[in-house]
Amino acid sequence: MNPNKALWEKGDFTQIAACMRESGEALVDSLGVGPGMKVLDLGCGDGTTALPSAMRGADVLGVDIAANLVAAGNARAAAAGLNNLRFEEGDASALTGLADDSFDLVVTIFGAMFAPRPFDVAAEMVRVTKPGGRIIMGNWIPGDPTLVAQVLKISAAYTPPPPEGFVSPVTWGQEAHVVERFTAAGIPADAIRCTPDTYIFRSAGSPSEFLGRFRRLYGPTMNAFDAAEKDGKADALHAELDALFNAQNQSDDASSTVIPATYLRVEVSVPA
Repeated sequence: MNPNKALWEKGDFTQIAACMRESGEALVDSLGVGPGMKVLDLGCGDGTTALPSAMRGADVLGVDIAANLVAAGNARAAAAGLNNLRFEEGDASALTGLADDSFDLVVTIFGAMFAPRPFDVAAEMVRVTKPGGRIIMGNWIPGDPTLVAQVLKISAAYTPPPPEGFVSPVTWGQEAHVVERFTAAGIPADAIRCTPDTYIFRSAGSPSEFLGRFRRLYGPTMNAFDAAEKDGKADALHAELDALFNAQNQSDDASSTVIPATYLRVEVSVPA
């Protein structure tokens, strides 16, 4: 199986995504999505930004490599009565079946960054975007002190080294790499804008309980615990992550968790 597909079909990311809905809504609001727009949500999960886009009247296609997340997205769309939203399987590195110049807006929030071959990913996003359209990415930033960047960093320390030629997903969180990839795809450097932004995770229960979701349900963390258990280091990994989750929590309510996470927001204007 494609390792990226295996990673995101492991566990159940829908239960992590459920803690991100409010920020997904806010992001879509900031993009001016509305009727008549054709939107591609790439690496869409179960629709944290795809559903709000469709609810604002856009014609939305969600593409994700994980079959379980595609099924969950289609179930959410059906439950919401959204005939203008559908989900299908696909690989951000090779969007076979999607025609050139198809979408007014391509959105990928913590999605396409995890696909292999980042130059191919950038080229494919540019290819399917209409002239004059936009591409919006949300990418975790390497070394950032907030939650997800630190979860990925800590998890990597307990996981075997990646194969030769592996390109870390968080390189998408560095402006120089973003510019290099999109300029290689034909985008002028002055049409690429990178700014820090924030996603907020909101979960019922304590930070330690929220960590339990990541341990059971989030592919990268699950892989780290699998490796740590083989090395007898699972308790050390859990202690390190538990300290992180509790330190990052900003909720004053002991029965809930609120943790902000900084990411790089990338906005690309495709030349008309």
